[in-house]
Amino acid sequence: MSIPWRYSAAAFERILGRHGVAAGACTLEAAWTAFEEFVQVPVEGIEGPEDDGDGFIVEWGVWDWTGNRPAPALGRLLAINEDGDRDDPYWQPQYWKVEFQACFAEGPAWADLHISGGGDSGFDHATIGGPRAEALAETRRFIGQDPLLSAMWRSAPIDTEVTFDRAG
Repeated sequence: MSIPWRYSAAAFERILGRHGVAAGACTLEAAWTAFEEFVQVPVEGIEGPEDDGDGFIVEWGVWDWTGNRPAPALGRLLAINEDGDRDDPYWQPQYWKVEFQACFAEGPAWADLHISGGGDSGFDHATIGGPRAEALAETRRFIGQDPLLSAMWRSAPIDTEVTFDRAG
């Protein structure tokens, strides 16, 4: 079953709900399980895998849009191919990002995040199915090896949000 790109955020929210993820009542582990399911759902209206039409990323940091609170984010980047003249030599797809972001209360456990400025896993554009499952497992192993991210994964955020915005 595939979903139209315009409804990808709503589809992600439904999946999160099935996994019991709600604001102030989840762990990142539960959100990750929902994210793994979501990024395996085919999306209509995007570029193909040969053009990096569908990818995922994990990011973390302290940003002004999170109220300067520590926040990890699980994102899916989609290259939308519906607009513009494809015969134009300068044509580029539009990039949209569906993102689950969780915010934590400030505390001593996250002090290093303020110093380092955060980071990310890098975009992965593995094909849906086995290759994407392997890429997700590798990303999860990376998270498990970082003490700060591991602590976040076991903690309950104070706020969560799903957004769907044009990237770049």
